[in-house]
Amino acid sequence: MKKLLVISPYFPPANAADMHRIRTSLPYFSEFGWEAEVVTVEERYRDIAKDHLLLVNLPEKIWLHTVKAFSKKWTSKFGLGSLALRSLYYYCKKVDSLLKKGNYDLIYFSTTQFPVCILGAYWRRRFGVPYVIDMQDPWHSDYYKNKPKAQRPPKYWFSYRLNKYLEPIAMKSVSGLIAVSQEYIATLKKRYPVIAAIPARVITFGAFWPDLEIARSCGKHFEALLDNSTVNLVYIGRGGLDMHRSIRPLFQAVSEHAAAFTKLKLYFIGTSYAPGDTGKPTIMPLAQAYGIAGQVVEITGRISYYHTLRTLQQADALFMPGSDDPRYTASKLYTYLLIKKPLIAIFNGQSSAIAIMKEYGVKHVYDYDDVPTSLVVNFLNGLLDNSLRPDDYSQAAQEKFSAREMARSQCMLFNEVTDAKI
Repeated sequence: MKKLLVISPYFPPANAADMHRIRTSLPYFSEFGWEAEVVTVEERYRDIAKDHLLLVNLPEKIWLHTVKAFSKKWTSKFGLGSLALRSLYYYCKKVDSLLKKGNYDLIYFSTTQFPVCILGAYWRRRFGVPYVIDMQDPWHSDYYKNKPKAQRPPKYWFSYRLNKYLEPIAMKSVSGLIAVSQEYIATLKKRYPVIAAIPARVITFGAFWPDLEIARSCGKHFEALLDNSTVNLVYIGRGGLDMHRSIRPLFQAVSEHAAAFTKLKLYFIGTSYAPGDTGKPTIMPLAQAYGIAGQVVEITGRISYYHTLRTLQQADALFMPGSDDPRYTASKLYTYLLIKKPLIAIFNGQSSAIAIMKEYGVKHVYDYDDVPTSLVVNFLNGLLDNSLRPDDYSQAAQEKFSAREMARSQCMLFNEVTDAKI
């Protein structure tokens, strides 16, 4: 059995999207020859909501090491609130001690707290242990560089320059790459020719079936967010102006047939990363521009993972919009497919999400540049007259994109790296 040291600053019960890869892979790693230990940040230092149900499906026995972090109360005075930066020093000390004592074959960074990845180069140089980085999102990106200031993330000036400096430190010594998009891998290998030949795989987030029963059985504990007197089309996930091109065809259809769709309500939940109700609406202004604000509900506050699942289960149908960034592949994709509700998805035509959904057998998946309004109207009419049924998903695709198969793919990549001793 080979030994894997996983670096994941967020871990259950933290309700963070970037820890789901590890959470749903841990039950299967040993089956494919890897004994995993996780190094995470102590709960008291994490600036994120908790969902203790996330602990339920973890393996009974798991090696979990914790590290401290500098208090955000103090570091925020200097504009440094990032968990990665606050925990970097402590990660270095803790993993140093583990690598001195343990015989680890590989270090695996699975997080969007990317600055911690620079430690991989140091650990490889000092201890000779190779490392793999999981690119769930782009790290250093020019996507926002030419966008208006209002469309840029907070502290963009600082983060852009920090990422530009830190990414090469981690990437020039990395031994393997995992990414949710082939374009992420292609961009990095072009940017850093020294890693052109390293093992790399596109591995999406997997569908984890046990989560559905937890959401269903614990549903009574969650606040009901939907109006039972209306027909509800629901999206739960981040908002943003980059989603507008995918949302416009839906709003256009509702606007042009307002009289026929009076019983329809469109929900956009958890659209902001800002805490509580402090988030700025990004979907409602678009609804107002189309004159359909009365049929749209935007809840900016994030909800827990299992609250999300339960709300999707209660919806009449699901809507999944994509970013105008062609590299975007929604990590929530398999969550939506797990629910098996009528689904309409609108993405950038170059997004890999479209091909994946078509492989599943999703009938109503469209490119935002060429989707006729009539097709969206037909979907909504079927929803309202109760003639719309969930798609009959391909069994082969469901197995191919299951969490177990995604864990197998990760372990195959790990084996490539360690066998090649890169």
